[in-house]
Amino acid sequence: MKKIEAIVRKTKFEEVKEALLAADINWFEYHNVHGIGQSRQERIYRGVQYSTDVIERVALTIVCRDQFVDPTVEVILKTASTGEI
Repeated sequence: MKKIEAIVRKTKFEEVKEALLAADINWFEYHNVHGIGQSRQERIYRGVQYSTDVIERVALTIVCRDQFVDPTVEVILKTASTGEI
């Protein structure tokens, strides 16, 4: 058994989820996570100053048998990749 963890953009999550289900990966755990980004910008909205350095993502956790690790990782990389960090 292996544990696979991946963090994907929120905009790609539905696509990744559908691809995993189509690949017969029937169980996985996911939750929303927040991280700190590289570029920090200060913005003012309705008189309140706030920072935009917090980035929202979705974390996936999948536990599978050894023979399913490579196909699972391949599905995630293929569907979640944006070409950006």
